[in-house]
Amino acid sequence: MRFEFSTAGRIVFGPGVIAELPKLALAWGRRAFVVTGKDRIRRAGIIAELEGAGFHCTLFGVDGEPTVDIAVAGGTAARAAGVNVVIAVGGGSVMDAGKAIAAFATNAGDPLEHLEVIGRGRPLRTAPLPFIAVPTTAGTGAEVTRNAVLGSPEHGVKVSLRSPMMLPAVALVDPGLTLSLPRDLTASTGLDALTQLLEPFVSNRANPLTDALCREGIPLAARALPAVCRNGRDAEARAGMSYASLLGGLALANSGLGVVHGFAAPIGGMFDAPHGAVCAAILPHGVRANISALRQRDPEGSALARYTEIARILTADAAALAEDGAIWLSELVRDLGVPGLAAYGISATDCAAVSVKAAKASSMKANPVELTERELAQVFTASL
Repeated sequence: MRFEFSTAGRIVFGPGVIAELPKLALAWGRRAFVVTGKDRIRRAGIIAELEGAGFHCTLFGVDGEPTVDIAVAGGTAARAAGVNVVIAVGGGSVMDAGKAIAAFATNAGDPLEHLEVIGRGRPLRTAPLPFIAVPTTAGTGAEVTRNAVLGSPEHGVKVSLRSPMMLPAVALVDPGLTLSLPRDLTASTGLDALTQLLEPFVSNRANPLTDALCREGIPLAARALPAVCRNGRDAEARAGMSYASLLGGLALANSGLGVVHGFAAPIGGMFDAPHGAVCAAILPHGVRANISALRQRDPEGSALARYTEIARILTADAAALAEDGAIWLSELVRDLGVPGLAAYGISATDCAAVSVKAAKASSMKANPVELTERELAQVFTASL
């Protein structure tokens, strides 16, 4: 048996650990490039703490999901400001933007040189600036991954900038930062977190260490997500979701994803649709398609057995079949009020274009079974 495992240089987790940010960042100097999302006011206290500790902060706002151009512009700004460290405070989009900015700050030139799918995917020439990830949602696990997902509007797709050197120097995870997250965002990002525990567990690149992380995280997310959607101020459930999201990030960074994220990449690039909401809409249908394909083509394989294990965890029924897990997920998505893809202007006429791109997506390479054109189309149509 051989496998590798990589993660952030340091993970600091727990309620109140945000107070440790200035001390942690000081390891690289006092000139910080701080990337934030739409909610600038909520981040103001964190920035004030940094400035109070003697940091000179250059601020960079990311409204929505980052594009290649935004990341390049951020890298140029960070380089011009002569900063020592990049700090991203926000959801997955903000953390992805921060990772890419840290990389482009030290790797100027044509970004296509390093981008997957639309570019040449070549390794970064120079190590990125030190990067600290501070998540304010419990969803993507981007605080411990080695890639940044960037939109390319001209290509109509989302692609990854990826390098082991892009792993954050510090992942600072304070569940308290998620307490004010609205219910709809809590639901969609939480379902993304659950997806990122399920897909690595059945991935064709799964390994014993990521298996352990997923077995820890799946039941935790299954319990905590409904609880935190009922009561957003439930500190214990919020901490559970932050931990589950962290576990999912650790797992996906080392074992990959699958069909759900295979679809999310082109859909996010072609439409103004939030990543978490897209994953939530596709999740039960992608799981159902994989189970059906495995029953037909690999009924004795380990992946189908893992889907059965997932079903028994989710339903708390020791006799559950793999399909019962898909039913449980469908009911969860319905109960949490997550809309289908049609809510974002996506229709059946987009099926062919999306499915072709999904089949080529990086995430699809780790799916436990190769899905046919017809099966991919069925997943798309069912997710509308």
